[in-house]
Amino acid sequence: MNVRPISGASVGARKRRGSKGLLTLATGVLLLAVTACGGGGAHDPSSRGGKDKDVDTVRSEQSQAVVTIAPENGAKAVDTSGALKVGASKGKLTQVVVKDAKGTAISGQIAADGSSWTPDIHLAASTKYTVHAVAKDAAGREAAEDSGFTTLTPQNTFVGYFTPEDGSTVGVGMPFSLRFTRGITAPKAVEKAIEITTEPAVEVAGHWFGNDRLDFRPEHYWKAGTKVTVKLNFDGVEGRPGVYGKQTKTVSFTIGRNQVSVVDAKKHTMKVMREGKVVRTIPITAGAPGTATWNGQMVITEKLTVTRMNGETVGFGGEYDIKDVPHAMRLTNSGTFIHGNYWGGGAFGNYNASHGCVGLRDVRGGYDSGVPAAWFFNRSIIGDVVVVKNSQDRTVAPDNGMNGWNMSWDEWKA
Repeated sequence: MNVRPISGASVGARKRRGSKGLLTLATGVLLLAVTACGGGGAHDPSSRGGKDKDVDTVRSEQSQAVVTIAPENGAKAVDTSGALKVGASKGKLTQVVVKDAKGTAISGQIAADGSSWTPDIHLAASTKYTVHAVAKDAAGREAAEDSGFTTLTPQNTFVGYFTPEDGSTVGVGMPFSLRFTRGITAPKAVEKAIEITTEPAVEVAGHWFGNDRLDFRPEHYWKAGTKVTVKLNFDGVEGRPGVYGKQTKTVSFTIGRNQVSVVDAKKHTMKVMREGKVVRTIPITAGAPGTATWNGQMVITEKLTVTRMNGETVGFGGEYDIKDVPHAMRLTNSGTFIHGNYWGGGAFGNYNASHGCVGLRDVRGGYDSGVPAAWFFNRSIIGDVVVVKNSQDRTVAPDNGMNGWNMSWDEWKA
């Protein structure tokens, strides 16, 4: 670099200005050098070792799987069946967790191809749910989604009234029976909401009588000592359009000793059997000609120490009205009973004289525990079976009382 000499009084000032210029020049050279030395450093977007490489790596490591959840997050008034759907594209679902506000999980199944998840049961009404779903792509990278929604509050509901009662001990013929407060037009949805377990295990099947009654029983009478547990999960079940169940209940009952009694209307006798062995043969009177007793297997559904029997209530007009019938046990809804009879005279064991009931000798007021009617009443429980044979009437209808045993197993399951 060539520098021209400067003379005179202004030399000092010029030197100062020149020094500053040199300093500025030097600084510029230094910055240029730093910039040149720093080329390709950590802050250079073109650098392979820079920050943008990390961004590219994250992007390349992000899962290609896409998780979808319906209904959308925050949805309200969601239907309890069919609305909840979880799916995955460009990957397979590996985990789906659906819980209500109490933390209770909803079970479900991931499809074999991993593309979808389906709940095993319906959802409860008026309930908030959360969904957490995870999927993996072909490289094993995970993607997750979360959602939450609230189910609808129904305007119309139904419940099922059941028998036998929770905690009861019943006879070997007692089915589990439900009567619904509304006619059911979606029977499969209702059946799916009922879980029955037994100990020891036995197959139990349901049968509908009309659209408002559903009974369950095994193929043969229950085995003595069997413990039966029924879980009803009707809350949220759409039993008919716009009508939802509002009932959640667990019912347990036990099968007692095996007692089946066989009435022979022709011989005018009843053999009382325990565990298949005859423990007593009792003289009886059955339905007279024209008002014969039903044939078939009938289950005791009600026990009354004393009751009134009026012919007008069962289609016999004013033919009889007995205000104090002792030791009465109901066999059909239509009015067939097996009961004490203190007015029968010599009919017991000799001829049939009733209007369709099975009569056992008794005393007025039922105070004598030694008479046949009292003996049988005191040794019978709800659910015991009374079989009538050799009567002149037809077999009792399966829905006339708890008498589904008069259907074959194939008919019952059909």
